[in-house]
Amino acid sequence: QVQLVESGGGLVQAGDSLRLSCAASEGTFSIYHMGWFRQAPGKEREFVAGINWKIGSTNYADSVKGRFTISGDNAKKTVYLQMNSLKPEDTAVYYCRATTTLATLSWGQGTQVTVSS
Repeated sequence: QVQLVESGGGLVQAGDSLRLSCAASEGTFSIYHMGWFRQAPGKEREFVAGINWKIGSTNYADSVKGRFTISGDNAKKTVYLQMNSLKPEDTAVYYCRATTTLATLSWGQGTQVTVSS
C-alpha cells in the first residue's frame, strides 16, 4: 500500500507563492502517475495538476494554468506543486494522489492552503 505525505501548506496573501511537496513510500515501484487535487469547503474535490512518468507528460486544470507548475523526481516518487500568483479562490485542502500500474489509487492526508485577500 502506497503511503503519501504532503507538506508545504500555509497561510499566505493574494499574489504570494507556496510550494507543496508529496513524498511516496511503500510499494512505490508501481507508481506511474502522481497528481494534486484540492477541495474547498462545500465543494467537491477537483483535479489541479498531474505528472505521468510513463508518457512523460504533465497536465493542469484551466484554473491554474500559467500559475502552478508540477514537477517531480521519478526515482524518488516525489512531486512538487509550485503555486505562484495565488488567489483567494485557491484556498482549499490540497491532496496528493498516486496511481499505480496495478490500478490502485492512494491519497495523502491533505495540506491546508489559505490565501487571504
